Amino acid sequence: MSKVKLIETGFDDLFIIETFKIGDSRGYFSETYNYRDLKSLGIDIRFVQDNQSRSMRGVLRGLHYQNAPHAQTKMVRVLSGSILDVVLDLRKHKSTFGKIFQLEMSAEKNQQFLVPKGFAHSFVVLSESAEILYKTDDFHYPELEGGILFNDLDLNIDWKISENQITVSDRDKKHPRLKDANFNF
Repeated sequence: MSKVKLIETGFDDLFIIETFKIGDSRGYFSETYNYRDLKSLGIDIRFVQDNQSRSMRGVLRGLHYQNAPHAQTKMVRVLSGSILDVVLDLRKHKSTFGKIFQLEMSAEKNQQFLVPKGFAHSFVVLSESAEILYKTDDFHYPELEGGILFNDLDLNIDWKISENQITVSDRDKKHPRLKDANFNF
């Protein structure tokens, strides 16, 4: 029996993954990644890199993507705190192209977010601080990275926090709007 549950999002290949915890008075144990269990559910992805970040309340990272031939699938998990995870479908051949999906995530929910190739990914920290860990199925290639402006008016993203409380890197402030972005999905 699989120890994970896939929740559909209405976007092809974009899933919420729930893992199960076993707890007692000492704390808990949770198997957060098992290739065999995911493969039994139709998810056959080999991850090659883990990335971890810690950010303070209001820090927004994204909307980031990496173009083909090294586009990345990500599996995102919150280790502490809470975030609003936001993805944008950049796959031109999909009916969900240009649409946003949002997921409030926290360490307590024991969820992971499987974001396939062809999505721009971002998050904003809702708690005092948060630590995020995400796996990727390809390595980072700086020459292939891209981004979409987080406050693109055409996207109308509700970040669940006021814009004057958001901290964004200078790099992320310079990303183009969706209609002007360069991506190859």
